Amino acid sequence: MITYKVTFKTGRGEKAGTDNSVHCTLIGEWGESRTTSVDKWLHDDLERGAVEKYDVTSDNDLGTIWFVKLEIRRFLMENYWFCNLLLVETPSGDILCFPYYRWLDNRTVLLQEGKAKTVFHEVLPIFRTHRQQELEDRQKLYRWNTQCPGSPGFIDAETENDLPMEMRFNKERKQDFNCSIHLPLADYYRRTLNDMFKQSWSSIADFSNIFERVKNPISAYVRDHWEEDWFFGYQFLNGVNPMLIQKCVNIPENFPVTDAMVKKSLGDSKLEEEIQNGNIFIVNYEMLDGIAANVIDGVQQYLEAPVCLLYLNAADDMIPIAIQLKQIPGKDNPIFLPSDPELDWLLAKMWVRSADSNVHQIVTHLLKTQLIREPFCIATLRQLPSVHPIYKLLTPHTRFTLDTNIRARKELLSESGILNKAMATGVKGQILLSHREFLAITYQSLCLPDNLEERGVKELKRYYYKDDGLQIWCAIRKFVTKIVSLYYENDQQVIDDPELQAWIKELTEVGLRDLKHYGMPTAFSTVTDLCKFLTMVIFTCSSQYAAVNNGQYDWGAWVPNSPCSMRRPPPSAKGTVTMEHIMESLPGITQSCIQMAISCHLSRSVTAMRKLGDYEEEEYFTEDAAKDIIWAFQEELKTIDHTIRERNRSLALEYCHLSPRNTENCINL
Repeated sequence: MITYKVTFKTGRGEKAGTDNSVHCTLIGEWGESRTTSVDKWLHDDLERGAVEKYDVTSDNDLGTIWFVKLEIRRFLMENYWFCNLLLVETPSGDILCFPYYRWLDNRTVLLQEGKAKTVFHEVLPIFRTHRQQELEDRQKLYRWNTQCPGSPGFIDAETENDLPMEMRFNKERKQDFNCSIHLPLADYYRRTLNDMFKQSWSSIADFSNIFERVKNPISAYVRDHWEEDWFFGYQFLNGVNPMLIQKCVNIPENFPVTDAMVKKSLGDSKLEEEIQNGNIFIVNYEMLDGIAANVIDGVQQYLEAPVCLLYLNAADDMIPIAIQLKQIPGKDNPIFLPSDPELDWLLAKMWVRSADSNVHQIVTHLLKTQLIREPFCIATLRQLPSVHPIYKLLTPHTRFTLDTNIRARKELLSESGILNKAMATGVKGQILLSHREFLAITYQSLCLPDNLEERGVKELKRYYYKDDGLQIWCAIRKFVTKIVSLYYENDQQVIDDPELQAWIKELTEVGLRDLKHYGMPTAFSTVTDLCKFLTMVIFTCSSQYAAVNNGQYDWGAWVPNSPCSMRRPPPSAKGTVTMEHIMESLPGITQSCIQMAISCHLSRSVTAMRKLGDYEEEEYFTEDAAKDIIWAFQEELKTIDHTIRERNRSLALEYCHLSPRNTENCINL
């Protein structure tokens, strides 16, 4: 009789333990062991967070252990078990690791030993067959929904309950998601009971009625400085939407700014001279042109497509110098200037901030991080087996993707969704804007160094999003390159990996099928190309999301700084704006409450946060060489985090959205 010792590790999340019976059989090159049962009625086993060891016996030596077979037999009712991993100790003292990190109920699975392998590293046909069978099973479970052209591919599931259990939120995360928006919304409504019969606030100061409990120092700074020109320009660099500003090389024909208009802002210099010196920047919201504005509770909302010109002055402040609120120039579309009446200029800036709020939420945040990562996730599940090194690399960064996005489409982006109750775009406008900007996505726009170069902003000072983002991009690129180099010795092995090539082919031909001129590789021919692409995926799912999501409450809690909608048309002439006009334009009381609740919900810290580079709870790589690379990555992130904190000590307003300690491995909201 030969005895093997098998250690079961159960997940730590709520309800991770089970009352089901679990049966374990070892399969080796020379046969199978006896089946060992974990008897739930005699032992309080497989509880949440438990680590338990059992003897599994065999009539003969099994040789090399190939698989662990787990049979989960349901007792009376649905009762899932979250299996982290199994460790098998052989009679010779070798310890083999079989990672899983998924939910199990009433099914049989074969776990392969955890060393990462590409298909050409599989010597025996049984392992190649197992890889193929795993993919065929997954392809039945995870199907593309292809009925919505002009958008990233998404999962064929109506609700999160249509997903396999392993892809759903755990109970803690589900409760956190469901409560996190309704509780603050109820609180904001309660604080406005005295104003419940009014549509508009009476004054700017009245926004404090829903701001009084905000203890966030950044939000307080926003409240105190939001009217100042330097702060208006600063937000294009380090606010929640730092992706639109670009160097101006030519003034657009539909934006007829003259030297006379900007003379006071530029001093003795000429506009063309400052353009040549690289000091003029532009933010153009042309993507909003023609988007029909929402109607909320019978009240027409308004949305325009402004163009804003900015000047980088000698103090390195980004100062707005001209704003046009519509794309088509004309007498009824004046170009507003800092020298105009104070309220004219203030309202013009509000219109820009409102446009930015809508573009940020629908394009920068939802489309280009949250929705674009879903094709990465689905293609990975369908085309890469669990022992593939790229599957192991990417899976921690796509965790909860499908559940999160199904909930987002249902609770945020639907007709009954909360965004439709507050945003100027509304559901129809959101769909059109999202389709428009999805079709405009390029590979370069998703790769931070290329994007900065393309926008001409790589040398900008005090652009902390750029500074911190490049540090993290380089750290991820170094990490990815080292991991990939463990499993691909040369370019030819990349070319010859059929699973890897099937992954990028399905991603581009199905998941991103409507992007025709975007420059993304449809096949990998070099290790370098593969590493750049994987860096983009991980950066998008972690750091880029943190940069455009985590600060939403910081910058949006003071509603006048980032109005979700405008309730009056823009002024068609100068000198006509009054404070009453401004208050009737800004979001009303109900919209303000919803805006604060949305920003609070989306940017809050979630339960059981897993920081970028933290794979302790999902340790897919079992080889020492890979673990050493992960440790080095974690140490580099700690160094970057320290550098950011030291830099922030000298700043009046900290920039911490990209601090690794504030960045999750993946999008979980």
